Amino acid sequence: MSMRGRLTTVVVLFLVGVGVVVLCVATFLKPGTPGGVTDFTKSQPAGQPVHLLAQVVGSIGFGPHPTWVSYMVMNPTTHKWVQDTTWKLPAHTKIDMTIEQFDSGSPLRNQEWGQIQGTIGNSMQLNGKTVSVYNSFTGTGVGHTFAVPTLGISVPLVGVNGSDTLCGEGPCSTKMPHNEITFSFNTKGPGNFPWQCFVPCGLGWLFGNGGPMSTQNFMGGFLDVVNS
Repeated sequence: MSMRGRLTTVVVLFLVGVGVVVLCVATFLKPGTPGGVTDFTKSQPAGQPVHLLAQVVGSIGFGPHPTWVSYMVMNPTTHKWVQDTTWKLPAHTKIDMTIEQFDSGSPLRNQEWGQIQGTIGNSMQLNGKTVSVYNSFTGTGVGHTFAVPTLGISVPLVGVNGSDTLCGEGPCSTKMPHNEITFSFNTKGPGNFPWQCFVPCGLGWLFGNGGPMSTQNFMGGFLDVVNS
């Protein structure tokens, strides 16, 4: 191959590499399913604990990405499930959170994610049983995690048996196989705190970290903490 031919090949490969990087960045930054902010600041008298009910579904079943895994949350005003991961919470308030986990699980890549951290008592209730550490090599493994890094919160969401008939689309009925995880934490002063899942669950994406893992309103969002 001539010098000019080799140079052309190098330039083409470079441009392909740049294109891949741009595509990855665009995928990470793209918006999720349109959703507003679910407001929990008026769902109870000032100073009283907030109850936040969410669920994780193996496939959302609607919208532009119907097969993607996703969170849903119960709107405290309309009492309807919505696909929204930005939650407005009052500052300096106890949050009692319940997550209904309908997705299957597997062993964690990092076993430290099996340690419950940042919740009141550094524990959670798994179907009514108090757990402080979950061994993901036992039982049905872990499907996802709910983690707020800036608040030091990390909670493993135990998976259901993948051989069972799983919920096909959200919102899911509690009659379908699921695990109920409950825990509490205290909000701090006002701020915008990102939360996310640390289990790579973007099937078909590089290392599982694309798709729903990097798109808001699917497997990550924000705690918008404000003064009451």
